[in-house]
Amino acid sequence: MSEEKTSLFDGDLITLIDEDGAELQYEHLDTLEYAGAFYLALVPIYDSPQKYVDADGELQIMKVVEENGEQILCTIDNEDEFDAVACQFEDRLSEEFDIIN
Repeated sequence: MSEEKTSLFDGDLITLIDEDGAELQYEHLDTLEYAGAFYLALVPIYDSPQKYVDADGELQIMKVVEENGEQILCTIDNEDEFDAVACQFEDRLSEEFDIIN
């Protein structure tokens, strides 16, 4: 497991397209390698201040997978894998952010 922060994606903003075709903007906070895979910690970017107030501030964790020779981000379906990666991100990001469980 690498403790060094690594960026697989250029820039701090990432646009993802959900199942309905809607574009969602995220800020890329950190990338880590765990058990041979890469994971990204993202937070949503909203278009209005009220949406930030209403948001729960939850960190989005996505796994980098290769599909047809291209890197894509996907959700983590395995609960144990998600919990282990979330714990790693919590430890890494707790120095910069207030983390509330």
